[in-house]
Amino acid sequence: MLYATAARNGVAVVAGLLEASEDPDRAYNTVVAIGPDGARLASYRKIHLFDCQGFRESDHIKPASEPAPVTFSCGGITFGLMTCYNLRFPELTRALTDAGAQALLVCASWVAGTSTTEQWATLAKARAIENGAYVAAVSQTPPVSIGHRMLIDPLGAALHVLGLGPAAATMDLSLLSVEAARNQFPTWRHHRLDH
Repeated sequence: MLYATAARNGVAVVAGLLEASEDPDRAYNTVVAIGPDGARLASYRKIHLFDCQGFRESDHIKPASEPAPVTFSCGGITFGLMTCYNLRFPELTRALTDAGAQALLVCASWVAGTSTTEQWATLAKARAIENGAYVAAVSQTPPVSIGHRMLIDPLGAALHVLGLGPAAATMDLSLLSVEAARNQFPTWRHHRLDH
């Protein structure tokens, strides 16, 4: 259905979904990118599972067997795929930008709790600043999750924030902004630790 929707409307679609695994008790938490022609551009299976705060995602979700950054290109921009809890791991976003990502797409079900909305926004901004990349962070709406979808620019400014309810927005991404941020703060060139 997602593939047909993308092709019918001539738009790229990135969506999180559950994908069957070889383990009948655990699925993969997967993000797929579908091109405007309805063809799959990329598929990312979640690496880091949320076994925190008394919840064990690993009881229901199987982690990717080959943890690797996943990128794809569309409309002249290279995107990196992530999901939810991955936002707390700066090494993944660095691997994605090392692989060429200029924008990071985060599909999430970021659950409500103490300071979680603030953490969501802070982590999205940090990942943008650290990598000189756009971050489009999308969380399901309440009551399942916090909502608070946002587009962060490569210097960490929130260009657009959608509220709690269902909504949509269209924004243009500028590769000149990515280049300017990376020239101003060339952390990729100064980075000295192996990852």
